[in-house]
Amino acid sequence: MPTYQYKCRSCGHEYEELQPITAEPLKKCPHCGKYSLKRVISGAGLIFKGSGFYQTDYKKSRASTASERTATKAEKKEPSKNSKAGSSGSS
Repeated sequence: MPTYQYKCRSCGHEYEELQPITAEPLKKCPHCGKYSLKRVISGAGLIFKGSGFYQTDYKKSRASTASERTATKAEKKEPSKNSKAGSSGSS
């Protein structure tokens, strides 16, 4: 559920209220009792709390991908030599 920020136009009282998205905006100020509340748009937007998915969790750095490419090329050359030697030793 999102948290909405409210401000009273009469007394200036500001507070936050946890409400479902489908709920109607509040109108009555809990401080002065007048029907002059206005929902204020805040800049926070969507807030994620706790550990979660981050863009950098699965992102590979350029240095590691370059070293992986070099290792992969070296591995491709070595197994072909080893597979010939291994097949002649088992027969």
